[in-house]
Amino acid sequence: MIWKVLEIGALAFTLLNVWLAVRENIWTWPTGIVCVLLTFVVLLHQHYYFNAWLQMLYCALSIHGWYEWLHGGEHHHERRVSYASLRVWAGTIGAAIVMTFIFLALQRRYVPDAAMPFWDASTTAFSVSGQWLLNMKYIENWFFWIAVDLAYVAMYARGLPYLAILNAVLIVLCVKGLVDWRRSAPASA
Repeated sequence: MIWKVLEIGALAFTLLNVWLAVRENIWTWPTGIVCVLLTFVVLLHQHYYFNAWLQMLYCALSIHGWYEWLHGGEHHHERRVSYASLRVWAGTIGAAIVMTFIFLALQRRYVPDAAMPFWDASTTAFSVSGQWLLNMKYIENWFFWIAVDLAYVAMYARGLPYLAILNAVLIVLCVKGLVDWRRSAPASA
């Protein structure tokens, strides 16, 4: 029973977190911290080890994102929505692919009972890359999140139905984020 309560709490805070990110609201970061702590406990219990520990990385990245959104822009002012350069885009995808194979190798060696090792490793790697893009307010973060959330729906449908449903809803929010952020990007971008 406690696991379902924690899963529902994680679901609620995740929805709030992403909705606030779509709206470019700074409160996305503290709600994100609560979300990742709840999700960590749920995923660890279900043996999604890398995605569980990813939540702790998200906690640190949330602190970084909070700072970036407030002070990471020009002259240490608020960061504005922008497009990633081709170099940043390619580097982020490349980093996600490399991390996938590193995480997969680590799982195979140290976590023999991991649930769905490839999907766990790849969603973790692409989530880290997507989170970095979000922290930097690059519009392309939404493409990463749409792809990752599609994979999560399939992955979590096996034993975490609330998280599967959550990720289906997040896909809709990510599409909205992509549209809204494109509108708020400076015309010169």
